[in-house]
Amino acid sequence: MSDLMTKAALSAPRQRLLETMQRLNFGRIEDLEIRKGEPLFNPAPRIVQDIKLGAENGPRPELSTADFVLKSQVVEFFEHLTRIGDASVETIEVKHGLPFKLVVEMAG
Repeated sequence: MSDLMTKAALSAPRQRLLETMQRLNFGRIEDLEIRKGEPLFNPAPRIVQDIKLGAENGPRPELSTADFVLKSQVVEFFEHLTRIGDASVETIEVKHGLPFKLVVEMAG
């Protein structure tokens, strides 16, 4: 299928955000600025990790893979960032290294 998106096809800032989510595994990324659909890391977002007792809390195994086909949640997430354009992301909730919920502060 030619419309499958891969990690290598992402811009460097989007790859960095994806790797941040994979490293986090469970938790939240807060206060992330988006400009022209691209995440900015200056100022750095706040990273909050959820640690589940008696469970696997390490990074996702995909983190060490240079390229792979992105899951549908990741593709949808980056499509939302593109549509949003410029905004402040209040929270990206991350579960199993994947974006689960996006809370965005929109300009009025």
